[in-house]
Amino acid sequence: MSKDDGESSADINITVKFSGRSIPISIPKDSTIKQLKSHLQPLTNVLPRGQKLIFKGKLLVDAMTLKESEVMNGAKLMLMASQGLHQGGGPILKEAQTRPISRGKETEYKRPDARTEIVMEKDRLQRWKTTGVIALADCNLKAIPNEVWDCGSSARVLDVNNNSIQDVPNKISCLNSIQKLFLDGNGISDEAIRWEGLASLKYLTVLSFTRNQLMNLPSALGSLTSLRQLHVANNKLTSLPNEIGMLTRLEVLKANNNRITTVPECIGECSSLIEVDLSANLLSELPDTLGNLHNLKALHLSNNGLKSLPCTLFKHCLQLATLDLHNTEITMDVLRQGGKNLMNAGAQSIRSSWILELLALLNSMKALIKTNSFSYITCSLLQETRKEKFADIDSVYALNSSKP
Repeated sequence: MSKDDGESSADINITVKFSGRSIPISIPKDSTIKQLKSHLQPLTNVLPRGQKLIFKGKLLVDAMTLKESEVMNGAKLMLMASQGLHQGGGPILKEAQTRPISRGKETEYKRPDARTEIVMEKDRLQRWKTTGVIALADCNLKAIPNEVWDCGSSARVLDVNNNSIQDVPNKISCLNSIQKLFLDGNGISDEAIRWEGLASLKYLTVLSFTRNQLMNLPSALGSLTSLRQLHVANNKLTSLPNEIGMLTRLEVLKANNNRITTVPECIGECSSLIEVDLSANLLSELPDTLGNLHNLKALHLSNNGLKSLPCTLFKHCLQLATLDLHNTEITMDVLRQGGKNLMNAGAQSIRSSWILELLALLNSMKALIKTNSFSYITCSLLQETRKEKFADIDSVYALNSSKP
């Protein structure tokens, strides 16, 4: 073996800093970063895909070797772990592992004491403050830990999904810079939420309460004027509050799988809405103000008792690309007849208008309809239809009546 070969395969000693620990490692210098991560897995409990290795301020790339990354003998690296990408009991933290205590010829192993737990909590709190992300999903929590409130204005995201939290206290108002709040899958009831505190979160853009036991949304919801996404699916809601119209920046509303019987007319004031999901509710009609949602691209209405749609929906929502009417009583004939009635009621100005597009679209889709209900009106079909040029209304009627 040549001298060069011997040097290329020689081991180097490096130190990896992780969660308050210094982990010494001896590894061939021609190893890849990916191999180093595999070596670190049993020492940290962090899966390789959840590891981020940083050296001299640069994120190391898996495919590169240590030598190519300029990691030499004696180098010090920093390991950061992604939340949730760990095995066993979670990442091995400072002093969390059992510590050997020698007593003569015997060795005992002592579990971490209360002081170790305090160190771990302090490390966690500092990490939350540094990153702004409080990630506590799937932690078997019955309450939001008190140290969360110590984060104050440092917090940007609070994720306590899939726990058993039964109280959202007024203290949440101290997280006055929070932007995203996830409370899914906790079985939360109306009484468990102190909306006075929640309504004070002026920078909140995402609020998610899916898979809980909510029966009402209070008027205080209207105070969250920065909200862009509201997720309240899979609850027991019977209505949406009129104050929802105050959420003029709202882009996504997901309220499917509830017991909603009516949609308030003020929904038309949510002018930024792009996607609305009201499927699997108890709706029998929709307000005409739905047509005010000029930015609407997707509307999901499946599994409702709807028999018709507001004419304003097709007339003004020209960006609508996805319309889900599966398992409703709205058939192609209903929509076609509605279009004809409007054409008869309208004046000469309807040439090349939405009615022409709707009728052409219905005929384009006829081959795809095998039941008495629609599934989807898709973007591609709609765009193709809008490219069609008709000389006058009679040509559309001729197209419409030429097929059974």
